[in-house]
Amino acid sequence: MNQDDFRKLISGQREGLWPSILRFLLLLVSMVYSAIIRTRNFLYNQGWLKRHHVEAAVISIGNITTGGTGKTPFVIWVYNFLREKNIACAILTRGYKTKKGQLSDEPAILAKSCPGAKLIVNPDRAAGAAKAVSQFGCKAIVMDDGFQHRRLARDIDIVTIDATCPFGYGRSLPAGLLREPVSALKRAQAVVITRCDQIEETQLAELENKLRLVNSEMVIARSIHTPVFAKYLANKELNLEELKGKNIFAFCGIGNPDAFLNTIKKAGLNLVGSKIYNDHHNYTIGDIDDIYEQALYLKADLVLSTQKDWTKTILAATGKKDILFAYLAIEMKFTAGQSELKQLIEETLAGKS
Repeated sequence: MNQDDFRKLISGQREGLWPSILRFLLLLVSMVYSAIIRTRNFLYNQGWLKRHHVEAAVISIGNITTGGTGKTPFVIWVYNFLREKNIACAILTRGYKTKKGQLSDEPAILAKSCPGAKLIVNPDRAAGAAKAVSQFGCKAIVMDDGFQHRRLARDIDIVTIDATCPFGYGRSLPAGLLREPVSALKRAQAVVITRCDQIEETQLAELENKLRLVNSEMVIARSIHTPVFAKYLANKELNLEELKGKNIFAFCGIGNPDAFLNTIKKAGLNLVGSKIYNDHHNYTIGDIDDIYEQALYLKADLVLSTQKDWTKTILAATGKKDILFAYLAIEMKFTAGQSELKQLIEETLAGKS
């Protein structure tokens, strides 16, 4: 079952006897998974599981659901904020599906988007943080995808929540998309709601009210993902006005593909077709050929992907001469709560020093 079919199953869009039976079986597994997570959190909360501390301010960026919540753009934003303050900073990431000597998609994006950052790829967060301090003298560490990795003590937890699917259909994995119960947000100091422009204001206000009920003291910020240009080979760019004059075929292999396609549509671009792959998909030559053929058939002028997908397809796409392959560059922009978020980070750094 591919990712799109799985989402339709757990969201209840697929109806009938067999989907209902599958959802029931997934719910049973989910209850076991949830019990394990709750027990683990209890042991950490009681101090019975050891947490490792380092002599640097640890800023954890994470989420409570699987799939794309816009976490990577926010990690980049936090790093740039620290760099502006001339704070020696490292980015700590687990490097999902990273091969020896080769960065996977998300670490590759972080390396390119965060100039001068000490990027440490290590699934052992405690060891990675110790390296950042001992070898590089870092005073701050941004831990990517760190909310559930509690072995490394952190000074602040910031959670990104996708406005279009904030609580993963209300159930824990695998019956839903929750990595842990929503009540886990009690230990967060801040939440950044992403893609706020893709839901109605009334829905956004309702979401904020729900978050306040869980944790009334945390900072809540709103943000949007704004497309700025499309970039292709040799760092050449097409601005948004140039993109509006083209027929676009899009593809992606991310956690929330609908959000990417909606971003294209909201920018006023002419989307003639799309192809969706599972998150972290490893593209083959055959995949690129398939994308190319579909784009040709639909008379597309441009094939557009996310930066994450571009890093994995750029070499295979260079041989396609009739249609340009590019990625849509996205910037995170805050619509509310940015000053409060900056103040929280500054207070954390001051307290650590």
